[in-house]
Amino acid sequence: MKVKKLSIIIPSYNEGDTILEVIKSVKDVNLGKIKKEIIVVDDGSTDRTKHVLSEIKVKSEKLIVLRHRENLGKGAAIRTALKRVTGDVIVIQDADLEYNPNDYKLLLKPIIESNADVVFGSRFISNQPHRILYFWHNIGNNLLTLLSNILTNLNLTDMETGYKMFTKRVADKLNLKENRFGFEPEFTAKVAKMNIRIYEVGVSYSGRTYQEGKKIKGVDGLLAIWQIIKFNLFS
Repeated sequence: MKVKKLSIIIPSYNEGDTILEVIKSVKDVNLGKIKKEIIVVDDGSTDRTKHVLSEIKVKSEKLIVLRHRENLGKGAAIRTALKRVTGDVIVIQDADLEYNPNDYKLLLKPIIESNADVVFGSRFISNQPHRILYFWHNIGNNLLTLLSNILTNLNLTDMETGYKMFTKRVADKLNLKENRFGFEPEFTAKVAKMNIRIYEVGVSYSGRTYQEGKKIKGVDGLLAIWQIIKFNLFS
């Protein structure tokens, strides 16, 4: 597939300490002839995120900044951004520093080679550097991925990964509903039902502690169980 433009969606909620560095990292990635479209959605932040984004927007005409008046969640932010994308391919980039934009090339390769329509960036099959953090988070991720795989008949290693890349054609077929972190199981269930090619590549990962701003909680894991069941069996 000939990729002319990559649309990077960055949902952001209270990421004033990292959003500037993330945007800079995205801009600095060299993708050769592939243009980049950066769409940041400020999801009702109450910290200095709005101020930082306003300053960046003045200096960068190519940056698209969208805002929610109140916090609606990651899924809602992604839906808002999808209405504005113009790229051939789309990738979700979290606004913290957990995922490295230099891995875009790894994610793009199966799509450029016309082998994939969707690419998951797995944190668990990579030989890239990984920060060691929470044991029970790892167990939880594995269990959610296992349940998802049972119902989708996929063999993913990391359903909950923040790095999901997909073509505009796939995006146009998605009818996303979840507002919060339920985006991950919903997206996976819905692409699994499409007659498309799904790949997985290993990516680097520098996870955050809760003191550093990590937002996902145990209740989100419990909700994910219901969302996996709902979108696979009842949607």
